[in-house]
Amino acid sequence: MSNRIREEFLQKTEPVRLNKYLSEAGVCSRREADRLIADGRVTVDGRIAQTGMRVSPGQEVRVGRKVVSKRDEMVVLAVNKPKGIVCTEEKRERNSIVRFLNYPIRVTYIGRLDKDSRGLLLMTNNGDIINRMMRSANCHEKEYKVTVDKEITEEFIEKMSGGVPILDTVTRPCRVTKIGKYTFSIILTQGLNRQIRRMCAALGYEVRDLLRVRVMNIRLGSLKEGEYRKLTDEELEELYSLIQDSPKR
Repeated sequence: MSNRIREEFLQKTEPVRLNKYLSEAGVCSRREADRLIADGRVTVDGRIAQTGMRVSPGQEVRVGRKVVSKRDEMVVLAVNKPKGIVCTEEKRERNSIVRFLNYPIRVTYIGRLDKDSRGLLLMTNNGDIINRMMRSANCHEKEYKVTVDKEITEEFIEKMSGGVPILDTVTRPCRVTKIGKYTFSIILTQGLNRQIRRMCAALGYEVRDLLRVRVMNIRLGSLKEGEYRKLTDEELEELYSLIQDSPKR
């Protein structure tokens, strides 16, 4: 099945920033790439690279003596992140998602799950997907199953649904459904820092377990904790349809 996301990824021929090129080639993060460039360890066509420069297809990029070539395979993974794993690219973090996954091509996460939360995390080497999905104004849905420390009331559901004052703002209205005495589902279209935990705390509840079960059209399903899978062509095609009109910036 021909996939439009993959085709766009492979057909890109325009110049890209050198730090992005190094990142997508699996060398390091963009921040670390900037350090390598500033230290004079990167060359383009035999000349010392400059911070902020762009490279075009066909140019030779080296880090030290090693030639760097950009990966041509587009990867989008669904990962079932366990508790205790941290969404960071910081190499000093022993429990980082990048180290935990240990995927042969460098991928990074699309939207964090905090250390104490678990469930669906998408990871990719396609920066355009990340930019389009992460922009708050695009209002893409994320669904969670949440367990709290005391019985859920109708008042709690009503207040959570209507918007809760946190972080000097009021959360967007969202869909909240009671599914058990202490458990509810919530569908968000924004991603404030530790949003669900802060919303619950503002209403006098403490989150005991937080599981993300869906991001847009991608579902956690039966994927076991700690495991990952590649998205299917059908999932990628539907994802493309959902994000194709989303601004990248």
